[in-house]
Amino acid sequence: MQRRSFVSPLLSGVFCQCRSEEYQGSYPGASGMRTTSMHSALSSEHFSEHGDEPSASLHSCETCGGPDQEHRLKVLFQILDVNGDGGICVNDLTIGLRKLGVHRTQHELRKIVKAGDKDLDGQLDFEEFVHYLRDHEKKLRLVFKSLDKKNDGRIDSQEIMQSLRDLGVHISEQQAEKILKRIRRGHIWAPIMYMDKNGTMTIDWNEWRDYHLLHPADNIPEIILYWKHSTIFDVGESLMVPDEFTAEEKDTGMWWRHLVAGGGAGAVSRTCTAPLDRLKVLMQVLASRSNTMCIAGGFSQMIREGGVRSLWRGNGINVLKIAPESAIKFMAYEQIKRVIGSNQETLGILERLVAGSLAGVIAQSSIYPMEVLKTRLALGKTGQYSGIMDCGKRILQKEGLAAFYKGYIPNMLGIIPYAGIDLAVYETLKNSWLQRFATDSADPGVFVLLACGTMSSTCGQLASYPLALVRTRMQAQAATLDGGPQMTMSGLFRHILRTEGATGLYRGLAPNFMKVIPAVSISYVVYENLKATLGVQSR
Repeated sequence: MQRRSFVSPLLSGVFCQCRSEEYQGSYPGASGMRTTSMHSALSSEHFSEHGDEPSASLHSCETCGGPDQEHRLKVLFQILDVNGDGGICVNDLTIGLRKLGVHRTQHELRKIVKAGDKDLDGQLDFEEFVHYLRDHEKKLRLVFKSLDKKNDGRIDSQEIMQSLRDLGVHISEQQAEKILKRIRRGHIWAPIMYMDKNGTMTIDWNEWRDYHLLHPADNIPEIILYWKHSTIFDVGESLMVPDEFTAEEKDTGMWWRHLVAGGGAGAVSRTCTAPLDRLKVLMQVLASRSNTMCIAGGFSQMIREGGVRSLWRGNGINVLKIAPESAIKFMAYEQIKRVIGSNQETLGILERLVAGSLAGVIAQSSIYPMEVLKTRLALGKTGQYSGIMDCGKRILQKEGLAAFYKGYIPNMLGIIPYAGIDLAVYETLKNSWLQRFATDSADPGVFVLLACGTMSSTCGQLASYPLALVRTRMQAQAATLDGGPQMTMSGLFRHILRTEGATGLYRGLAPNFMKVIPAVSISYVVYENLKATLGVQSR
């Protein structure tokens, strides 16, 4: 027995896919299914109610004979623009969608308006409305194709189970069937809306689109899971915005396995690139116009002074700080998400920047003494310190507790440009790829993810590098000046610009960027192997 759909025929047929080449023959046997839906997509009563008669010459689809997409959108806009002022606000959406048999929460409606409101006037005009719907439909189609493993134009329970397994979530066939025949009912007076409208226990493209249409774009978890900013992008610097994990990942314990895999990958990656990292610190602190230090000369100097082992001096503390920093940052990020009032699994870019920056400040404040120890050990001479504890004890005895927070202010100030530019570049590259190249799937593949992550992190480092250099010099002042006057952050900036010029703020940049590609590559390989060992399935 077929289950009746209570979806408004206007909403069901808002996109006339039979006119688009992109949808012609996309799936075997799909054309008949689609044409039937489009013929009955708009009832004449919707047009007559709003004074719009569908003209075959002006507003007719050549294939199915129904009104074309532009006309459908105009009529839908008129229905949703309840007060007729040429703009759709949250209140208009609430009333208009209820008329069409669709219920959305106030939070969801605010998300829709916010996502499409380009001029920030609190409502969507017709152009913004069309742009939002078309962009949203493309994302929906990408997700549909990603779930349609058999490429037959339909999603069944086995495909849902497989897709969720790929994301590290295991469900039974009964649970998958529940998803297929899910019923959405907002309130007792809101009409019932089924995803599987015809009771076949499969979902075709039209059913998928109708169910998710006019849903906020950030409620599509699959796209976000493919693109989430992962810990595998380890370039030897801390990522300010941690991973976001779904409720399922948290419930099943997959989140800590991801963190452990990411931490292990970071440890191996940093160990392999430690010589370049130590060279960067030496060039930041010791190089000047009078004391030039090239890459080859820096390596020779380190080996002459302490042998090959000296190339890894300071790496131990650099690896040790990964675990506490990642754990504190993750916990702080989750708490800040709750404080800013988000009950979503994923945040918008501005919310991620705020939450990530604050979590970064908390984590960095907690482990900052380890940063100072790393710098002092890297600058130390052979035999100067017997180990990490000895270095810490000497600093405490000679300079006091305050020495462990030297350079703290420039370090904190560097978090915002690093995290902001890192996120902005990553989102721009992601959206650009989705718009231009995502034709068959939302999954960009390993190479694209690594390239986007590497470029965004590199841009973030480039913007915050002068602050990182000043931080390192402040951390090293007592070790290099032997009791001389200690400079403030602004004083050190002025001194560098006066004595070395603007290029002085970028000393050590070459070895810093030289380590990016090997660091990312090594951390990715180790991350994937650790995930397999820990039982975390790759996407």
